[in-house]
Amino acid sequence: MEVDPPFQQTYKTLLEKATKGAADHKDVVDIIEECELPLIDLGRLNLKNLEKEKCKSEIARASQEWGFFQVVNHGISREILDKMRSEQVKVFKQPFNEKSKEEKFLNLSRGTYRWGTPTATCLKQLSWSEAFHIPMSEIQVSNGFSTVLSSTMEQFATTVANLAQKLAEILAEKFGCKSDFIKENCLSSTCYLRMNRYPPCPIPSEVFGLMPHTDSDFLTILHQDEVGGLQLVKDGKWFAVKPNPEALIINIGDLFQAWSNDVYKSVEHRVVTNPRVERFSTAYFFCPSYDTVIQSYYEPSVYRKFSFKEYRQQVQEDVQKLGHKIGLPRFLV
Repeated sequence: MEVDPPFQQTYKTLLEKATKGAADHKDVVDIIEECELPLIDLGRLNLKNLEKEKCKSEIARASQEWGFFQVVNHGISREILDKMRSEQVKVFKQPFNEKSKEEKFLNLSRGTYRWGTPTATCLKQLSWSEAFHIPMSEIQVSNGFSTVLSSTMEQFATTVANLAQKLAEILAEKFGCKSDFIKENCLSSTCYLRMNRYPPCPIPSEVFGLMPHTDSDFLTILHQDEVGGLQLVKDGKWFAVKPNPEALIINIGDLFQAWSNDVYKSVEHRVVTNPRVERFSTAYFFCPSYDTVIQSYYEPSVYRKFSFKEYRQQVQEDVQKLGHKIGLPRFLV
């Protein structure tokens, strides 16, 4: 039985439009350079004060200059990462038919499983991927997943949550913030785990795996396989991120950019498709509760204050109306 979502049948009209307009068509992805993100060894945080402070400064500098960096000696064991990937693959290999994956996991919130882009009006708005986007409050043994997967997700999320909290505290300290704002508002129950699969795509030059966007959180921690496909903007140009099997990727989200008053940068990124092989990744989104109010720590503030709920609603409204996210520019003073 078929495993992949029915992209070609569901988006047949968009695909046919693209074929008819092929003469005037411009590929969504040009050939671009590969880059290696700043690599930071977090083991240095356990060394003497000078080396520890140098490590913290590198984290802050990468967040200012790139908005992305990768970390090794991060405290998440290879055993947990490998187990998480193995269980994730099993879930996505369930046969796909009408609502089958939704029905298989009835104890999860509606909309937890998603694929494609229902609002897409053209191919460049379509994401050729499927995902389980799961509130951390629902990751427990009693949910719709197998006991093994639930336990693995819980292990993964617990260790990654500790890493996120540690990095957030360092970043707050390095821009002069002595507040416990993040510790008090970003709780394990308010964060999200997203398991992604990017099936092989027959038209990789025309469709994204995940269209260009920024993340609507404080921090994202990503564990990806070695297939590659993640790309980001640096100095106005797109670069392909070279996969590092030993590292986790960290990126700054919109909320951290707003809270730091543009000290740290939430950078646009995307995933490109592959014509031959599937790609897997797992992302942890470090988020506050919906009623948390985000206000720039310094004055004069670049952005007006807003609640996380208001921000999410504005993003969803823009995606439905425009086909893409606007994000922080909507909240400029």
